[in-house]
Amino acid sequence: MSTEAALAARRRSTEAALGRVRDAITRLRREKTQVSVAAVSRRADVSRTFLYSNPDARAAVAAAIAQAGEQRTRILDAQDDEREATWRERALNAEGALKTAHNEITAQRARIGELLGQVRDLQSEWTEEAIQRITTENTTLKQRVRQLTADNRALAERLEAARSNNRFADRRIAQLEAQLTDNTSSR
Repeated sequence: MSTEAALAARRRSTEAALGRVRDAITRLRREKTQVSVAAVSRRADVSRTFLYSNPDARAAVAAAIAQAGEQRTRILDAQDDEREATWRERALNAEGALKTAHNEITAQRARIGELLGQVRDLQSEWTEEAIQRITTENTTLKQRVRQLTADNRALAERLEAARSNNRFADRRIAQLEAQLTDNTSSR
């Protein structure tokens, strides 16, 4: 009889431990904490040996870990889908911008071609005599600019000298007036 009582007590203890293991797994899921053998062992207050040796406990922990892995995989897949969607959107936006840029480049090339044609047309209208006349006028104008610049510089120097002389004269007049005032007051 005592053996049967010991076996019954052991069964009750094992069932109680299994209940704590299931409760611990439920709490870990609810708290969204990672399910592992160590975490279940701590929460259920059972040994890791019990979790590895008891087939029901081992199956419950393995199922919880697998389910958590599946959930994590689903979350990662969802995140990957979101990233892929944003990359797809970016790629489409880049493709649209590239198409717009290509069209703009084509339009600019056409405009450059038109302008180069106009330049060639203008160059062909100039005769050798007109080019010589314009070159001569340009040279004459450059010489005139140089002459005017030199004249301007000379006039600026003369103006500065006149201003300096004027300042000197003002000081000299002020000195003479002061002397005159001293002479008249001393008489």
